[in-house]
Amino acid sequence: MSTEHDWITTPITAEIVRGALELERTAHGVLPHRLPARARAQCADGQLAMMESQPSGVRLALRTGATAVELDVLATKRVFVGAPPRPDGVYDLLVDGRPAGRASVTGGNTLTIDLATGTAEHRPGPAGTVRFGGLPAGVKDVEIWLPYNETTELLALRTDAPVEPAPDRGRKVWLHHGSSISHGTDAASPSATWPAHAASLGGVELINLGLGGGALLDPFTARTLRDTPADLISVKIGINLVNTDLMRRRAFGPAVHGFLDTVREGHPTAPLLVVSPIHCPVHEDTPGPSAPDFEAMKAGKLRFIAKGDPSETASGKLTLNVIRDELSRIVAQRAAEDPNLHYLDGRALYGEADFAELPLPDELHPDAAAHLRIGERFARLAFAADGPFASRGA
Repeated sequence: MSTEHDWITTPITAEIVRGALELERTAHGVLPHRLPARARAQCADGQLAMMESQPSGVRLALRTGATAVELDVLATKRVFVGAPPRPDGVYDLLVDGRPAGRASVTGGNTLTIDLATGTAEHRPGPAGTVRFGGLPAGVKDVEIWLPYNETTELLALRTDAPVEPAPDRGRKVWLHHGSSISHGTDAASPSATWPAHAASLGGVELINLGLGGGALLDPFTARTLRDTPADLISVKIGINLVNTDLMRRRAFGPAVHGFLDTVREGHPTAPLLVVSPIHCPVHEDTPGPSAPDFEAMKAGKLRFIAKGDPSETASGKLTLNVIRDELSRIVAQRAAEDPNLHYLDGRALYGEADFAELPLPDELHPDAAAHLRIGERFARLAFAADGPFASRGA
């Protein structure tokens, strides 16, 4: 901590944290969660636990006259055996809604993951401080967006002037659920994931339940969506069901119906948008599971391959094209009685021509430029005057 200011320490509470569904009190501070404790208790999967605790879309939202802000954090950073080192997570500073700085924090805990054996080792490390100085004078709204890819315990918040929670701007709340692409994998920063970018363009408040590897039609996720206050809801379904090879076609349709039924219990008339997968050549017509390409890893590159056989679709295995056909059919069937239910083909966000221009670096995830493109297209399609999320005098 620097000493050039007379610092004021403000407790980190739910009143100044946006985008998290729960704050867990830890030995060090508070840990934002994107799934509530009841949901977490219903699944022992370590992948899901890691992803829901990574604060994609979570930000501190303050109104203050401060010109300097410090945030002490204890991050958990991932290391993949045999893969290139990952850069430190990024913190974005927004002042009155405009980008005003980026920073990273070294140190922290380390989670070393061996994709070949499926094992992980946790090593504790030191806390660090992210600091933003030189903020403009005068009262302003300040947001600090937390790294989408690092579990982040919040230890202390210091400013050189008093803070209060940012006021409610009367914006609609958009609740989104999806896979690692929605989570933010390979975006440049937390406010540049495609959902965050789309939310900014659409003028809405984002709650991002994008869960890397975890968009699996889990009932506890549906109940979380059901129980979370929101004005607009979207669910992006498909890629994780293929790359985990979790489900067959016979189970998929009823599972989608059940998922949507549960969401509708809590949001009977809210605009609900079902989004199918973006273009992903390795799984368009080839079932899962996905697996790391260990030969590529020997050359220092992380990429994924499809392990299924296209002929297996005859026995009910899922591909992205199968899923798109099913989702389109299901939404059309339900929309006859649910005029606020809508469908968006994910290839309208990122299609074959986009892949030719901005290929998926690891064969599964868009790069930073593609995240921005997807966000811009989603905002244009969803928030347009004739789009499913358009304001209609509400």
